[in-house]
Amino acid sequence: MNLRTRLATLYDMPALNRLVELAVRQLSAGYYTGPQIESALRHMFGIDSQLIADGTYYVAEMDGQLAGGGGWSRRQTLYGGDQSKAAADPLLDPARDAGRIRAFFVHPGWARRGVGRALIGVCEAAAGAAGFRSLALAATLPGEPLYGALGYAAGARSFIHFPDGEQLAIIQMHKTLT
Repeated sequence: MNLRTRLATLYDMPALNRLVELAVRQLSAGYYTGPQIESALRHMFGIDSQLIADGTYYVAEMDGQLAGGGGWSRRQTLYGGDQSKAAADPLLDPARDAGRIRAFFVHPGWARRGVGRALIGVCEAAAGAAGFRSLALAATLPGEPLYGALGYAAGARSFIHFPDGEQLAIIQMHKTLT
């Protein structure tokens, strides 16, 4: 098993979008209902191409196959792909604001085998090098155990409400970088 991480490019977008659908449909089952999953795919889950343009989104490849994707951001948006952004996304101040962990998706065939952990490590190192002293994220229910195991403290629990009436439970999480 050979895990490699690298910066994502716009050429990765089609494969990443397929990965998102597969990961969300399979790994969210049992945590969310089918209608919640489909609504979240329509309205929220996806890749934010701004992360790729900023050079803060990574892919993980296992033996040459796409195993996952995830990134961090120096921008205000906490979650959501291109389909959920309608306004400018201002930059955060690393001296005052927490950077963001964003858009983590692991192929179901590679789940619980170190892919998410490796991507988080790359993101934390890069965000720290960019001057951020802490990171924040909005975890889904299936993602909460991973983030908790990596030192992210759970905060407020809330719901994201979608235009079709569905809603998705999330957990605000935070970590101080050392």
